[in-house]
Amino acid sequence: MHAAGDQDTDGGTRKTARGQSVGQLEEGELWQQNDQFAAGRGKGQPPGVRREDPPAGVSAQKVPQRATWTNQMDFIMSCVGFAVGLGNVWRFPYLCYKNGGGVFLIPYILVALTGGIPIFFLEISLGQFMKAGGINVWNIAPLFKGLGYASMVIVFFCNTYYIMVLTWGAYYLCHSFAATLPWGTCNNTWNSPACSERVGPSNCDNGTAANCHLPAGMQSPIVEFWERKVLGLSSGLEEVGDISWQLTLCLMATWIVVYFCVWKGVKTTGKVVYFTATFPYIILIILLVRGVTLPGALQGIIYYLQPDWSKLGEAQVWIDAGTQIFFSYAIGLGALTALGSYNQFNNDCYKDAFILALVNSGTSFFAGFVVFSILGFMAQERGVDISEVAESGPGLAFIAYPKAVTLMPFPQVWAALFFIMLLLLGLGSQFVGVEGFVTGILDLMPSKYYFRYQREVTVAICIGLSFIIDLTMVTQGGMYIFQIFDYYSASGMSLLWQAFWECIVVAWVYGADRFMDDIACMVGYQPLPLMKWCWSFVTPLLCLGIFLFHLINYQPLMYNKVYTYPWWGEALGWCLALASMLCIPTTILYKLCRGRGTFTERWNYLTTPVWAPHHLRYREVTMDSASHAAARPTAEEKIVIYESVM
Repeated sequence: MHAAGDQDTDGGTRKTARGQSVGQLEEGELWQQNDQFAAGRGKGQPPGVRREDPPAGVSAQKVPQRATWTNQMDFIMSCVGFAVGLGNVWRFPYLCYKNGGGVFLIPYILVALTGGIPIFFLEISLGQFMKAGGINVWNIAPLFKGLGYASMVIVFFCNTYYIMVLTWGAYYLCHSFAATLPWGTCNNTWNSPACSERVGPSNCDNGTAANCHLPAGMQSPIVEFWERKVLGLSSGLEEVGDISWQLTLCLMATWIVVYFCVWKGVKTTGKVVYFTATFPYIILIILLVRGVTLPGALQGIIYYLQPDWSKLGEAQVWIDAGTQIFFSYAIGLGALTALGSYNQFNNDCYKDAFILALVNSGTSFFAGFVVFSILGFMAQERGVDISEVAESGPGLAFIAYPKAVTLMPFPQVWAALFFIMLLLLGLGSQFVGVEGFVTGILDLMPSKYYFRYQREVTVAICIGLSFIIDLTMVTQGGMYIFQIFDYYSASGMSLLWQAFWECIVVAWVYGADRFMDDIACMVGYQPLPLMKWCWSFVTPLLCLGIFLFHLINYQPLMYNKVYTYPWWGEALGWCLALASMLCIPTTILYKLCRGRGTFTERWNYLTTPVWAPHHLRYREVTMDSASHAAARPTAEEKIVIYESVM
């Protein structure tokens, strides 16, 4: 096992001129030089290196080369579209308000610097270095390839249930063009006798806003539209009920859009995300301008930012900060690794990671002004305290905000803008999630089975499987099934478990110093030592601490704080969670048991990286560069010692 500070003994150390560092060579040169070595016809294979050879009888021209981004902005936009999603708009603002306002930014920024950014950078750089998706990227330590299988399970579940949010958004968008918004009145066929539009100062106890409420036993029209019209909500998980044909059509249309945006790979996805990643910002700005001009907006923003310093002493505040970072940075899904694998070998992924983290967190903070300016207006119009209207998650998107637009002039315009933004934010994440899953699956397929429309067929099969599972979520009991997927399959515990093992494998099995040198040879300079120390100590401990906190404080799943799931519903949820988490120890035990020799021999063999042909070409070029530099040293030349990466 390589300790975090160990030096690689595979090839010792070598000297290269700074001016000839491999990070500054064009990828094309690395790929073209010394083909004899790469093909095995020249020098022998370097000691201690395992290599992937192409299957016998397969023509090199038959399998297309791995695609790369048309330009680096495609990569940036894809990462923005994936990582900046609905959680930035509907979860962060509420957490900030709930956990002390502006004070919440202190734990949020600290966790981002010590946990979020290091793992975000780790996944992107690992994909770029290994030129592989979420599974084959762990050829860097084959014993831990279960990490790749786990990430594929998580991202598949996430793709499957996340599309439902887009389905509901599409359904609301279609109804936003009605002459009268259907969730604004009680004069609809789905409304019950308990529906009431009356809420305001006349319904306040003691004349105080904090005690305003609907009349006893009554429901607002937006809640009835959501539960009775959109969901057709049944009494519980035991009663699945009928399939909603309207939601099924919206679901099908959404999946068709996703398919035709990812079926050709990064060449098309990289262009689509220019629209899906940027247009939501335009809508956010429009909504902000509208929001701050509404009465009560200032009070809402004050509620959002007003600091409560006592909150810093509460453990839950720090846990919420950590959980939000891991959710919003999309860590542990394997999709960031897949996006990085399409980069040029010498792309400056270190700089990209900081830019993307800044965009992600900045969007979350900015979205809070949009959300709370409108919630402040809504609270004033209804004569209630803002705590009565502040919600997160689907409650904000499908209840609180639609209710707010009914109080504005031209409500159809603001409703349509909001749901278009919601759809674009969700589609950007969905595109890349599907791309990451398909990339991992395609990397597993042997070259000898390659056929012309392999990618298109694979995407269709993956989407078809997800669509079949989604049919259970467009039933009357679909919301209960959706919550099980959301709470367990891609939950905080699954992602924290994944992130913990990623840091352990890279820092302590492969070697943190060793990987830092690999990055230096890609980007041309050494990243800050903080990254190495975070991978080795800080981030794993942070992940483990939050994981244990979640486990100790586990609460059974409930719907709307009223319906308690049956035991078999919880058991199903834990099966979804363990489906990914058990991939890691199961794969380790299987590989060790199947190996030959002593335990030490098995460990050494199974933790020896399996290099792809591009690594072998790269190694030969760096060795040639080193020999030329050593042969013609000059007095002015600055020598940099690089550890051998192979």
